[in-house]
Amino acid sequence: MVPAGALSWRAVRSSGPGGQNVNKVASKVELRVSLERIHGLDPGARARLDALAATRLDAAGRLLVTSQRTRDQARNLEDAREKVRRLLEKALREPKRRRPTVASPAARDRRVRLKKQAAERKRGRARVEPEDD
Repeated sequence: MVPAGALSWRAVRSSGPGGQNVNKVASKVELRVSLERIHGLDPGARARLDALAATRLDAAGRLLVTSQRTRDQARNLEDAREKVRRLLEKALREPKRRRPTVASPAARDRRVRLKKQAAERKRGRARVEPEDD
């Protein structure tokens, strides 16, 4: 679904565990995906993908996914690709339509009764002012 030409990645130094190795080896992976080069999405899925990716876009408008889960660069690259795959699956899944419902009269009465009980309970917690004699 995502053509190889839409992907670009680079390795950078990772934070976290690794001891002295973390300062020498670039194991963190930054995977960038050009969203406009992904084809085969219907307009609804495209809109959902754009909404899901909106907070992860870089300055050029590409999706930026990072992974530093492991100390191994190859496994981090695979993890980043898996994150992109999950994001695409989520975009392809059409959300269920919400059917508006109306609360029954008994449910409305129960809600009002519980609200009054909660208000009374909170009123009982109030500080008692000393009476002046």
